[in-house]
Amino acid sequence: MNKKVLLIEDDLQMQTLINDYLKDYHFDCTSFANPKEALEEFSKNQDFSIAILDLMLPEMDGFDLFKKLKKIKDIPIIISSARGDIGNKIHGFELGVDDYLAKPYEPRELVLRIEHILKKYENSKIIIGDFEIDKENREVKVDNFPVEFTKIEFEVFIFLIENLNKISSREQILHATSLDITTKNRTIDMHISNIRYKIGDDSKNPKYIKSVWGIGYKFVS
Repeated sequence: MNKKVLLIEDDLQMQTLINDYLKDYHFDCTSFANPKEALEEFSKNQDFSIAILDLMLPEMDGFDLFKKLKKIKDIPIIISSARGDIGNKIHGFELGVDDYLAKPYEPRELVLRIEHILKKYENSKIIIGDFEIDKENREVKVDNFPVEFTKIEFEVFIFLIENLNKISSREQILHATSLDITTKNRTIDMHISNIRYKIGDDSKNPKYIKSVWGIGYKFVS
């Protein structure tokens, strides 16, 4: 997996310390002291795996920077800040930060947290054929176009994907989702129909989700 790190830290001594330490662990770290320069680079080059940002930055608050980065691309972000009070931590996690490290901390701890987050993100992403799936963020793209599934549709879709090329009965699909246990078969069929429509699958000649008469469905690669 790509291990490019975007570091935004205006304390140059701290920036150098983190940069050098990450490089010792084979991370490709690109550092900025100015948040606007970091945003400009990120908008042109989104090939970063994770971002680490301070909160007390020149010209822009770190939380505002967090929101701007997320609008460009949804990558994991760790806050690294001397603002270690519970109020800032709560605000950060409410915004969706992946981790919050209060300074001072040992650089080794930062490395461990980066590795943990990247592993979690890597395990949550599935690429199969025309599909790119992010289980962590409940996102699906087909041919690079986002698909808007309901909660149940997403659960059904993921179950079929995780049982690729296997026949799944309606009962198995039902038990793998948060549908009520008394749900009728026709409700499962309706959700399958909606999923097919959203991914551009022709029900009469399906490319992805095949019907298995009298049993259920099979997602084929």
